[in-house]
Amino acid sequence: MINLAAAWIADPRTVAVMDALEAAGGAGCARFVGGAVRNALLGAVVDDIDIATTLTPQAVSAALAAASLRAVPTGIDHGTVTAISGGRPFEITTLRRDVSTDGRHAVVAFTDDWALDAGRRDFTMNALYADRAGAVLDPTGVGVADALAGRVAFVGDPQTRIREDYLRVMRFFRFHAWYGAGEPDRAALAACAALKGPVAALAAERVSKELMKLLAAQDPRAALAAMAETGVLAIATPGLENLGRLSGLVEVEAQLMAEPDAGLRLAALLDDDPPASAAFAQRLRLPNALRDRLAAALDPSLALTSWMSPREARRAVYQIGQAAFADRVKLTWAAAPNSAQAPQWRALLALGETWTPPTLPVSGVDAVAAGTPKGPLVGAVLREVEAWWIDQDFPDDRAAAAERLKAVVQGMVP
Repeated sequence: MINLAAAWIADPRTVAVMDALEAAGGAGCARFVGGAVRNALLGAVVDDIDIATTLTPQAVSAALAAASLRAVPTGIDHGTVTAISGGRPFEITTLRRDVSTDGRHAVVAFTDDWALDAGRRDFTMNALYADRAGAVLDPTGVGVADALAGRVAFVGDPQTRIREDYLRVMRFFRFHAWYGAGEPDRAALAACAALKGPVAALAAERVSKELMKLLAAQDPRAALAAMAETGVLAIATPGLENLGRLSGLVEVEAQLMAEPDAGLRLAALLDDDPPASAAFAQRLRLPNALRDRLAAALDPSLALTSWMSPREARRAVYQIGQAAFADRVKLTWAAAPNSAQAPQWRALLALGETWTPPTLPVSGVDAVAAGTPKGPLVGAVLREVEAWWIDQDFPDDRAAAAERLKAVVQGMVP
């Protein structure tokens, strides 16, 4: 038997929750489940701690209250109560079995049978449990082996699991990106290909959430290639076709020793077409901030080259901003990530990060004081002065800018 030696199991906050549950249901009524067990087994970071229990949701809430722990009914209809212990959330769910499913929602009934609970989970590596001493329990008999081998396999029949919730098609590729090794499981891949159609009807928010998690994996290229080969990518997220640029961006990130940037990776997959990216963002209900980032990063009106001068680079940063400039540099670099131009791209990125665009030394008040009538002409005058100032490489010289302003006013104001 495998025993986990994980700090989070012995954490006083965890101990308090398990003590509260066992005080109500007896020893063994609660076990850690899913991602926390899987990641601890693999030596990966554990962010969320989920607990499965034979106690009903009402009994869980009462047990937590008796232990002076806060209980939040986050998914009470499906048996989930979130305990807050020392400021940390623990999602506690009563053992369940599916009564009926329609591919998007499930009607469940509570049970005290651990095998039935395991049987309704998606992948064998997620159907792992551990008691409070860290002893791992593997009801499917293959979950530990699959996790250690990097084999993402459905519990039982793949098509049955997918028909219970078609989002599992997306989850399969996401989990393969994060935990898979080698070729995807053949039976799972075939099932995803056969049942990809209904994915198009899923809620956009559910699809986009899985997509962004997939793109946040260290190297999502193999999973995305498999999605494209099976036709899932075109069904679930039509418009993501630039796998070559995405591959280049992953290489650029590696050269920069940068953390995966899911938002920029999404931009890499899209065409350099802001209206099209806006339509994509709307279709997938992406956050406004990401929508705007995509539009700026994919604007082809400003062409960047690795050999552009520092002066030209400063002009570009001023025009589009530091963040968009960095995105455009990385996307352009991604087209040829292993070229001899890497040092130049690095230099451009450094310039964009360290040079803060200045503010035009003169304002509308100065334009009016110089004789410009209030109204649209003020803006026209300032744009002329700004064009000169940019052409002069942003001199920090208010006197020179004021002189230029006077000259422009004399030429433009009747």
